[in-house]
Amino acid sequence: MSERSITTIPSTPRSISFGRIFALCLTLSLGVAAPAAFAADRYKSVSVADPYLEMRTGPGVGYPKFHVVDRGESVDIVKRRTDWFLVRTDRGKEGWVDRAQMERTLQADGQVVDFEAADQDDFTNSRWELGVLAGDFGGANIISLYGAYSLNPHVGIELWGSQILGNFSNGWMANVNVVHETWPDWRVSPFFTLGAGVVHTEPKSTIIQGEDRTDQVGHAGAGIRFYATRRFILRAEYKSYVVFTSRDDNEEVEEWKVGFAFFF
Repeated sequence: MSERSITTIPSTPRSISFGRIFALCLTLSLGVAAPAAFAADRYKSVSVADPYLEMRTGPGVGYPKFHVVDRGESVDIVKRRTDWFLVRTDRGKEGWVDRAQMERTLQADGQVVDFEAADQDDFTNSRWELGVLAGDFGGANIISLYGAYSLNPHVGIELWGSQILGNFSNGWMANVNVVHETWPDWRVSPFFTLGAGVVHTEPKSTIIQGEDRTDQVGHAGAGIRFYATRRFILRAEYKSYVVFTSRDDNEEVEEWKVGFAFFF
């Protein structure tokens, strides 16, 4: 692919129709409307063997500690999110405890509790995801970072930031996406995405100075997420963009990317 001009996004005219975008959008919309299925949480009681058990307000070391459970007291395990456990005390307080502390608790028979490492079920039910992908954006190189939050096992929200590096122009792009996974419990899970954002282009030519541009974009796409091991996944995706320019000659750009991410 070649760049169209020094003042536009690097791309080549393609036979991308709005019908294709509409079809992808319709598929995503129908999927989002489908009810999410939630597995029932299992409750398991363990007793504290250490001098104390520290509870945090969220599943991560960045969340503050707000309560301590003393040795000999028991807690119920409400649910697990990778290496963090939501527990409930006898008085009804709920908080998050890391796996290292939970592995020093005792079962009713006095045996130490053994918790397995994060597995595919944690991948299916994870809430947060961070990743990096790289690929092609209309003939230019693109590298992207994203963060995602799952509203439920089927639907998630993503924030993307991308750097675009072309022969005649560079730029950046920011997007907000809605993602739908039809079969989130599959090891290889297909997904559909729909989103919007802005793209900024800066020409590199020193002979004919072009103007910097900032345009709105919309996209629809599809891809796959592959659960690799522990907390890591591989991801590949395709997106079809429409760049809404001020000259009333909207541009159409195709993008593909591959990369990896980890969930927690």
